[in-house]
Amino acid sequence: MKKENSIIIIEKLKKAYPDAKCSLDFKSPFEMMIAVMLSAQCTDDRVNLTTPALFAKYNTPEKMANAPLDELEKLIHPCGFYKNKAKNMKLASQKILKDFDGNVPNTIEELITIPGVGRKSANVIMLEAFNNPQGIAVDTHVKRLSNRIGFSKKTEPEKIEQDLLKQIPKEYYKDVNHIFIWHGRNICSARNPKCKECPIFDNCKKIF
Repeated sequence: MKKENSIIIIEKLKKAYPDAKCSLDFKSPFEMMIAVMLSAQCTDDRVNLTTPALFAKYNTPEKMANAPLDELEKLIHPCGFYKNKAKNMKLASQKILKDFDGNVPNTIEELITIPGVGRKSANVIMLEAFNNPQGIAVDTHVKRLSNRIGFSKKTEPEKIEQDLLKQIPKEYYKDVNHIFIWHGRNICSARNPKCKECPIFDNCKKIF
């Protein structure tokens, strides 16, 4: 897809979803990182119901690094995969204390060295916690829309991201995740997409 067409699509979606923003609740880069880790295979709504009790006790790397593992597991149990997530939360906190002076790093290269943080999560953290997007996080919504609209034919998230970065100007990176996720939830759902209501119907290649 040519950049001109990409911009048209993004501008139409921005107009359709002027209030699109991150759905996760957080008050610090550390809370953002933990919320993103919990959101894997879990809805943002469920994460937001879970994190208040968690962050009331463990909202810093120091506190979480020293938290009893079984207590973390109990607190995050509703988010699923709680044993693995709790383990990564502790390891991530220990890594931040040991290698980054207790502060969540603000580069993609450093973020992906943290247990439980892959490139998708790192992209989200860079955007939401530091307001400095370096790429585009490819979740299930972004993957589905990229394939359907015609941005990419790839299936691997990192390859889809590379296709998106070639077609979308950097000044739009901060918008893409929010508007794609909102569009995926509201119109371009996995099953029975509402094509007749779609604001980019004329621009979509409709690859199903």
